[in-house]
Amino acid sequence: MARILIVEDSPDNMKLFRTILGLKGHEVIGLSGGDGLLEAIEQRSPELVLMDIQLPGKDGFTLLQEIRKSGSSKVRVIALTAHAMTGDRERALDAGFDGYITKPIDIRSFPEQVQRALSGHQPDG
Repeated sequence: MARILIVEDSPDNMKLFRTILGLKGHEVIGLSGGDGLLEAIEQRSPELVLMDIQLPGKDGFTLLQEIRKSGSSKVRVIALTAHAMTGDRERALDAGFDGYITKPIDIRSFPEQVQRALSGHQPDG
């Protein structure tokens, strides 16, 4: 399966994401914030990055721009966020995210959303 890097500051959410994706056979790498993100992408070469937008220190938008300016600019990065107001999805896509998944996740559809993202499609259809 795939190597997936998750950037999520909530330990409970991280545990849930790791469990669900691990059961599907994915290798999950977890970071609680942006520290070490570029190094993790460079060293571990994930097929997909799932990144919270609201993080301590640098937010997901800032981290995305750092990824896009790095040597790993082609990695697919999906916003994984509780921002679900009108316009938030468009703002994330306009900023350069490759897709958008809202939290709380639906544990039944989450693996399929991730699989669609891995296949190069929008996770939400």
